[in-house]
Amino acid sequence: MNSDRRILHCDMNSFYASVELLSRPDIKDKPVAVAGDPDSRHGIILAKNELAKKFGVVTAETIQSAKRKCPELVTIPPHHDKYREYSHMLNSIYLEYTDLVEPFSVDESWLDVTASEMLLGDAKIIADNIRERVYRELGLTLSAGVSFNKIFAKMGSDYKKPNATTVISRSNFKELLWPMAVSEMFFVGRSTATKLSSLGIHTIGDLAHADQQLLSRTFGVHGVNIYKYANGLDDDPVRAYDNREDIKSVGHGMTFRRNLMGADDVGIALTELTDKVSTRLRRHDKWARGVKIEITTPEFKRFSKQKRLPSPISSPAAFRNAAVELISDLNFTNKPIRLLTVTAIDLTDSPDDGQLTIFTMGATTDEKQRSEKDENIAKAMDEIRDKFGKSSIKFAHVIGNDIGIYED
Repeated sequence: MNSDRRILHCDMNSFYASVELLSRPDIKDKPVAVAGDPDSRHGIILAKNELAKKFGVVTAETIQSAKRKCPELVTIPPHHDKYREYSHMLNSIYLEYTDLVEPFSVDESWLDVTASEMLLGDAKIIADNIRERVYRELGLTLSAGVSFNKIFAKMGSDYKKPNATTVISRSNFKELLWPMAVSEMFFVGRSTATKLSSLGIHTIGDLAHADQQLLSRTFGVHGVNIYKYANGLDDDPVRAYDNREDIKSVGHGMTFRRNLMGADDVGIALTELTDKVSTRLRRHDKWARGVKIEITTPEFKRFSKQKRLPSPISSPAAFRNAAVELISDLNFTNKPIRLLTVTAIDLTDSPDDGQLTIFTMGATTDEKQRSEKDENIAKAMDEIRDKFGKSSIKFAHVIGNDIGIYED
């Protein structure tokens, strides 16, 4: 790859399930799934091991559906504190090879090892060495992609699984990637792939040769970006691990084609807003101890209100419930709203932080179980977006309402 950057993408194999199996050797040779509320047939599959995958078990389906495919499936509950602990250990290993380590999720990180090659050998050797160390020290396997940019490194880690290294270089990316379905392109979700197909763009190679102006007209900036990605023109840097910003709040606002009016309109808007806030919060591995809403009227008057929560949250359902209460407190459920913003405030690194408060002591067991179920469903949705693209999950808007969302 000569003067190009050398970037790795390390992606753990069946991370949740693999971590759980470290303490459950008795079921390591059985199909296993980590599931929210495993005692309920309506619980959601959050992760699965390779044996379960062979039966067609997929993330976010119900336990009932998964067991129809695989009657011998063993389901176990998630332990997110344990996953965060192992994520920290993984990144500690990566940091021994470079300080340019950028986590993408709890089980994925990019590494820029360009400056490390002089001491540690070429990037593939480094990737193989990391895979061997992670298995020897933690008992886990990962797949690594090696390339000259982040997008292709990510696609390299997906190219061959489990426990493999794939090099995607300037000399082979057209041969390896261009024949693949356009839906396999990173950041091309199902909806985008369907639209591309309607334009006669079926493969990544088709996308690389597509009319840029057509892509821009159809998809806006996203169309320009995916064209660049298909041609290997991504130049996004890998951020240093220590330079990650410690965020204090996460918010999302929308302006509407017409004013929101009534509980149905507000509900539609809040579903979209709280999903976006929740997703971004979990990307930063944060929980919120408070929620704030801001309202702008058609006359551009601004109103805001915030509340502290009984315990830290990250699920969209919990944010939505809190936001509905705040809008009701401001007496705006049936008043016109031009712009609405939901913000997660007073962030913490732990879901247990602040739980021993007067608010938490009053929480019922049902409320706590419902909150945990919401969190598990939200994490399953994150995994689907990571695999199929950000647009793979979209909440339905009532077309007749014609709200027309414009994001701030």
